[in-house]
Amino acid sequence: MTQAALELRDVHQHFGKTVVLCGVNLQLAQGERMALIGPNGAGKSTLFNLVSGRTQASAGTVLLKGADVTRLSPFEINRRGLARSFQITNIFHRLSVLENLRCASLWSLGYRYTFWRRLERLRDARERADAVLEQIGLQVRRDMIAGELSYAEQRALEIGITIAGGADVILLDEPTAGMSHAESAAAIELIRKVTIGKSLLMVEHDMHAVFGLADRIAVLANGTLLACDTPDKIRANQSVQNAYLGALETPA
Repeated sequence: MTQAALELRDVHQHFGKTVVLCGVNLQLAQGERMALIGPNGAGKSTLFNLVSGRTQASAGTVLLKGADVTRLSPFEINRRGLARSFQITNIFHRLSVLENLRCASLWSLGYRYTFWRRLERLRDARERADAVLEQIGLQVRRDMIAGELSYAEQRALEIGITIAGGADVILLDEPTAGMSHAESAAAIELIRKVTIGKSLLMVEHDMHAVFGLADRIAVLANGTLLACDTPDKIRANQSVQNAYLGALETPA
């Protein structure tokens, strides 16, 4: 069998007596796009935090490309090829768009922290940033201060930062939150384009985005994995309808 890009084995998380995740088993295949959905409080953000190293599981194992990363820090997990975005836009607001992307690419290109190297002289970092700029459609905003971008453009920049380091496992946390229908549709097409050949795990509440992009959909409810299957089978799953989809408008 092909090794999973990301795997959770019997993962539990509790904070004191509050149980947030209970025995979650999940596999993200190489090159697969998976959406993680569920009602508020289901444990989606906690799962993302466990996978990316922001918190550590109370029990269970998290594997990244077959390696145990359960107890690693966020930067160690990132350097093994996983990158994530956040619900709240997380960019360097006072740097230019180009500078944001160039900073994100440095470690993967072999550069380490130093006060004595002028970034504008790093040709490979500039070329990587320019390539990502083209992917995310922000070429004309290249020298604009990131904090002056529109909200949708800032979200696109954050996706660019996520992929600029060369990670092949991508976690996107509600990438279309706060967007209009048109902006959301454009964001989903962007995600589809930039994640070709990569493995994607995405938390999203926009069901048009979920059913239009995901190869499989995982459903969390009350900290347990209720189902994980193709969009058609998830749509027809009565337990999922009762727990979540029944309260939402889903595509026909």
